[in-house]
Amino acid sequence: MKAFVVEKITDKEFTTEIKELPIPKCKENEIVIKVSYSSLNYKDALSSVGNPGVTRKFPHITGIDVAGTVYESTSTIFKVGERVLVTGYDMGMNTDGGHAEYVKVPASWVARIPDSITDKEIMTFGTAGLTAALSINELISNGVKAESGDILVTGATGGVGSITVSILSKLGYNVTALSGKKEKAEYLKRIGANEVISREEFLDSSNKPLLSEKYAGVIDTVGGEILAQALKQIKYDGVATCCGLTSSHELNTNVFPFILRGVRLIGIDSVECKLEKKQAAWEKLASRWKINTLSNITNEITLNEIKEAYEHLLSGKAVGRYVVKIKE
Repeated sequence: MKAFVVEKITDKEFTTEIKELPIPKCKENEIVIKVSYSSLNYKDALSSVGNPGVTRKFPHITGIDVAGTVYESTSTIFKVGERVLVTGYDMGMNTDGGHAEYVKVPASWVARIPDSITDKEIMTFGTAGLTAALSINELISNGVKAESGDILVTGATGGVGSITVSILSKLGYNVTALSGKKEKAEYLKRIGANEVISREEFLDSSNKPLLSEKYAGVIDTVGGEILAQALKQIKYDGVATCCGLTSSHELNTNVFPFILRGVRLIGIDSVECKLEKKQAAWEKLASRWKINTLSNITNEITLNEIKEAYEHLLSGKAVGRYVVKIKE
């Protein structure tokens, strides 16, 4: 089989290339997936350059998302030929990932692909779409409705941000998209944003501990100063979710939004959340949350084009989602 392999040369030097490897064999309660599509995520890009917080085992195949059909199974749950997907857990981190023609995983990581969605579509969503769905779920379950007011989405041109904007728009929410890429304002409006604001404009505000109430909810994908500033502007009883740290892993804030406005800050993890929760999110993404703007946010590439795409992700130039076509 062909696979995108990262190899360690020295502690600070890593190389990548497409290699021919043996097809993996199942052990107890495992399945081998014949891969049709995978996707690219920021975590994959970090793995490709040997970030020790993501991957410590080399040689290594990247890819934290995968979709395809069961090729071999020692599980009583999944049969050969079933359409399945895996996102999260340790796949693509210290366990070989989905950027290969075949991948072996524990059966406990595997979800079934709903009949109403294609392999390519579900990989366009991928971990980014799952994270977006889990975030939106938290807004809805905590009483933030379309009529509650505007929703701020940060890092809006990224994978999670783009999908979040599109789903919220479909559900009738008024979306304010925040991005550092001013030239992408039309892209954001095309996928559903009602208003687009720049990072500079957003951060050029007072240093007061609270600002005027503006947003009923915030879906933050970047962390740091942007999340801190957003918390100050959430309406009474509003909700913010956080799932990313591309701006910073630190959060310098104060307690006033929480004790004076009843604001809730909810962390989102799509890696280790229960499989039942993931399956429920996939069912929504395949039905009433399925968006008609998927083609606008999708860049389809091959294994041979992954390296260049990683460079775009790491330099902050990527827009939307990269979907990797592995096999017909």
